[in-house]
Amino acid sequence: MNAKLPTCPLTGPEIVDEYFIENRTRLLEIAAFLDRLDRADAQQAARDFRMQAFAEAVDALAGPGDRLTRIQLLLSDPTTEPLQRLDRKSALGAFDRENKEARS
Repeated sequence: MNAKLPTCPLTGPEIVDEYFIENRTRLLEIAAFLDRLDRADAQQAARDFRMQAFAEAVDALAGPGDRLTRIQLLLSDPTTEPLQRLDRKSALGAFDRENKEARS
């Protein structure tokens, strides 16, 4: 027997009933964030490496498959070498792929 076992204890309708409102709110927050950026300076924001990763992550949401893993990889630092020195006191939330040499 080759039946695919469910990987979640909830059914699809139960997941929608439980989580729809909180995720609807998140979508509205993202839309408001992007609208504020557009009103401030959309061109400047588009050049920011974090917003480039954010845009790629939003695109990944529309695709099929393991969205979580794809988005985590888009936002994560892929380097394995330790830094020579601490580069910041706080996380930036995305990896600057264009300027990775400046991190060494």
